Amino acid sequence: MLILHLPSLLRCNKNPGFFRVFSLLFLVNVKSFKLFGFLDVKNTPCARESVLYGSLGALVMGLGHFLATSRVKRSCDVAVGSYICTMLGYWFYCRFNLAQQRIRQRMLKEGMKNRFLFEGSYLDPEKKQTGSERSNS
Repeated sequence: MLILHLPSLLRCNKNPGFFRVFSLLFLVNVKSFKLFGFLDVKNTPCARESVLYGSLGALVMGLGHFLATSRVKRSCDVAVGSYICTMLGYWFYCRFNLAQQRIRQRMLKEGMKNRFLFEGSYLDPEKKQTGSERSNS
């Protein structure tokens, strides 16, 4: 919502310099963001969501374990472990669904191509063949 109201914020007379600096720093299109030095979060499918869900899972599990046991080191270990498990679990789930979606798209595209290719011919599966047409072919 901040992006939609940005022009009105830039016209604000209270502190226009702050909003201009904010827009230059945070609202400019970022080319890419590499996590761990190799994972390009912007261009890799499912990377952003898996990192976000992993960090949310780590926060919930680590905080929950700390509230239950009051052991700081073990809670951090639980948080790191749950981050890894949640991130990898959602990564594989999302990539599997993406692969299924691409397969369905490819099948649909090929089916549409075949329908346009065979439409109106004797090979058209939707065309009902009568007995006289079967004897002619």
